[in-house]
Amino acid sequence: MSSQLTIPDSVPGRFGPYGGRYVPETLMVPLLELERAYESAKSDPVFQARFADLLKNFAGRPTPLQFAERLTKHLGGPRIYLKREDLLHTGAHKINNAIGQGLLAVMMKKPRVVAETGAGQHGVATATVAAHLGLQCTVYMGTEDMDRQALNVARMRMLGAEVVGVDSGSRTLKDAINEAMRDWVTNVRTTHYLLGSVLGAHPYPTMVRDFHSCIGREARAQILAAEKRLPTHLFACVGGGSNAIGLFHEFLKDESVKLVGIEAGGRGPGLGEHAARLAAHQGFTGARPGVLQGTYTYVLQTEDGQISTTHSISAGLDYPAIGPEHAWLADQRRAEYSAVSDEAALEAASLLARTEGIIPALESAHALAGLIERITSPKDFADSVIPTGVARVSPPFARRMPGYAVEGSRQGRRQVENTGTETGAPGSLSEPGSPDFSVGAPPLVSKGGSSLRSGESSDPFFSPNDLVILNLSGRGDKDMSTYSRALDLSK
Repeated sequence: MSSQLTIPDSVPGRFGPYGGRYVPETLMVPLLELERAYESAKSDPVFQARFADLLKNFAGRPTPLQFAERLTKHLGGPRIYLKREDLLHTGAHKINNAIGQGLLAVMMKKPRVVAETGAGQHGVATATVAAHLGLQCTVYMGTEDMDRQALNVARMRMLGAEVVGVDSGSRTLKDAINEAMRDWVTNVRTTHYLLGSVLGAHPYPTMVRDFHSCIGREARAQILAAEKRLPTHLFACVGGGSNAIGLFHEFLKDESVKLVGIEAGGRGPGLGEHAARLAAHQGFTGARPGVLQGTYTYVLQTEDGQISTTHSISAGLDYPAIGPEHAWLADQRRAEYSAVSDEAALEAASLLARTEGIIPALESAHALAGLIERITSPKDFADSVIPTGVARVSPPFARRMPGYAVEGSRQGRRQVENTGTETGAPGSLSEPGSPDFSVGAPPLVSKGGSSLRSGESSDPFFSPNDLVILNLSGRGDKDMSTYSRALDLSK
């Protein structure tokens, strides 16, 4: 008899084999309490009315779905719409979930919330909601992230939150989550942990997704009103994956709608140089199924199973694990995931600013870079991202991600290698019988099985009448110091 356990999709908190609740006994009671409270809130008309009211009158929903006319014309590809989550109160989608969990904290009679933050947007959203609802608030933030997001640190403190710097480990998001969880364990009677992404132990991945599902519901209605049809593609950046799953969830049953998540390729494919968990097909190394901070998902690990350091120019994408539902969607080929470099994200942000007058958060700039790379070829990418007649503000984009080759001008980039990651490494956190480790977009090779060469014809990623929605999950004011240094805007 096989020892492999097949877990039904219907098990609460599980997405195929992913998800679950891997926590010490001291956290089981508050997690079960939270699960009961959330299940009750879903059918509580008073809670739902209060939640809807705050989303509309405090956060500013619904957000617009803007046709990016000049960007579309400039790139010469599909019609591009931007879901403007950056226009929400506090400047990002994070306020949706913060409102929902803040109301749950009140419902559970917890007078205090703790949170982690990387880019600072979740910390600001949590501090904002805590102030509005009269809750005490403590936010943990890696000291490296505090340095690059000083503006958001000041905003949190002005809102009355205590911001605690975390100087252990890589001093980024993973370490902030560790400290927030330690605080929660110590103060479970009075404190709710307001986790900011679709990570952690059940019920967090499901609950956070549900609080953000308004993004996809609105986008669906808005695109049908504007174009009388569904989009062909959805694009979103993926760190933990809350903004992406908030957009994707409403369209999961629409097989004609392709879901594309873009991760942080950082400085390159070597372990420690990136934060790409589902891009093994591009040569990014280190991702295997494992347990991190309460959930079973794809995690960047060393060969002996230690959690790897990561790098991204974007603090919000700089994390070694991905939400378990994204891992399942990748395994099922319902969504595809790839990574773009720091440099590509910077160029994409510059393009959006100069064509549409919108400065995106660095996280959202990754999603735009992923879209651009599917429209343009490496040969003309640098020229494409700088409009005619506009002076270049950064060096030409030259370094490409591994595993791709040109297939003719403006026919997009196609995968030509499937290097994957080595399975069954000594001491790996992976489980026997777990799915193929080289997840992400399926290998794209010629019919004969050989790699495509530069100039060979192939079907382009987009068709002429395609329609794209890109989730602009946050605004770029928090990243202006990074943009100023990287793009040399002082001149």
